Amino acid sequence: MSETAEREQVLATAIREISHIATLPEITLQIIELVEDPKSSAQQLHKVISQDPALSSRILKVVNSSFYGLPGQIGSIDRAVVLLGLNAVKNIAIAASLAKLYRGGELTPNFSAKHVWQHSNAVAIASKMIADQLKLGLADEAFLAGLMHDIGLMVELQYDRSKLIEVIEGVGLDGGGVPAQDLRDVEREHFGADHQAFGMALCEKWKFPNSFVQVTGHHHNPMKLATDARTLPCVIYVADRLAAGLEHGYRVDLPDLSVASEVREHLKITNEVMEKLIERLPTEIEEAGDLLA
Repeated sequence: MSETAEREQVLATAIREISHIATLPEITLQIIELVEDPKSSAQQLHKVISQDPALSSRILKVVNSSFYGLPGQIGSIDRAVVLLGLNAVKNIAIAASLAKLYRGGELTPNFSAKHVWQHSNAVAIASKMIADQLKLGLADEAFLAGLMHDIGLMVELQYDRSKLIEVIEGVGLDGGGVPAQDLRDVEREHFGADHQAFGMALCEKWKFPNSFVQVTGHHHNPMKLATDARTLPCVIYVADRLAAGLEHGYRVDLPDLSVASEVREHLKITNEVMEKLIERLPTEIEEAGDLLA
């Protein structure tokens, strides 16, 4: 069997094995379907969200956080949809549903599902900041993409916990959490595929928009994508490094935090903008709190 065929088999088996855990709630799938349908209306979205009081209150909590900087307190999903738009509300709903997948306790002293979730929140916030700063017009999409970028690690965790422990130990993290080896190489050695491939397979299974498939599959190597598909993965690539560079930042898959010049060039992001983002990120994370906890 060829290496590619073996890899595809590993991915298919992992996704099949964990599909009883890694399912999005029915309501979230309905929301995605609705928003992807150009004929749907804000009223329909409101009707679906209202069926789930916990989700409604989670969405309102996020909408009312200083992270969105909206005027006054918003007390209804209707108003949230009007102010943020269908797409933003859809992304918040998906984000709220994702949190439950990031469970599984501590695997090693340096690695737990909670670490991945906290890092993913930081990357989501940094991604939105970058998209806003560069006026890319995709801030909400960037937030969700940042939140999801490492979901392949959770696929590995649910699929074979002991193998993932071997991988983390094989990476050789030092006292500051800096890896001696590239996580992706060690993953491919143990699993036959890396977390990018697992994340990509899960997004395809969930029928997510292609932009999320590309982010999960290429947040370490966005320049391998076609030019017109690179922007969002490049944003996540930069945000990943900014979040990992924070004090106590998580960087198990990032031996090097420098940003490749071709990525900077593609985004047209200057040193000045990078410095501004690094300076503001800790405050933004603090203000956002654990929005989706």
